[in-house]
Amino acid sequence: MDSEQLLAEIREANLTYLMLAQNLIRKDRAEALYRLGLTEEAADLLSMLTPAQLLKIASTNMLLCRFRVDDDMVWNLLTSHNVKKVDNSTTTQLHASILMAGKFAESMSTASAH
Repeated sequence: MDSEQLLAEIREANLTYLMLAQNLIRKDRAEALYRLGLTEEAADLLSMLTPAQLLKIASTNMLLCRFRVDDDMVWNLLTSHNVKKVDNSTTTQLHASILMAGKFAESMSTASAH
């Protein structure tokens, strides 16, 4: 893959992510904040962007979305690797969601303290 193709794919991923985020925020703000890991301020900004602004932001050469999973336990639960105590995939995914929600709540309380 050459660099032009890579940049085109980054722009496409950015635009898709921005459009998804905007739609989720407009449909159910609280759920969007949780699912996307956004702050209130970021949600306010995203909800007001015009299509032209979305295109301009999406055209950056940096990927706008990022992995929120930075914990081996959550990765193992999501991929069902090394799961010893739980053998039900639904329960395993629920456990991963609870861990991620806890991290989101922790990051939000840290952000509001500053």
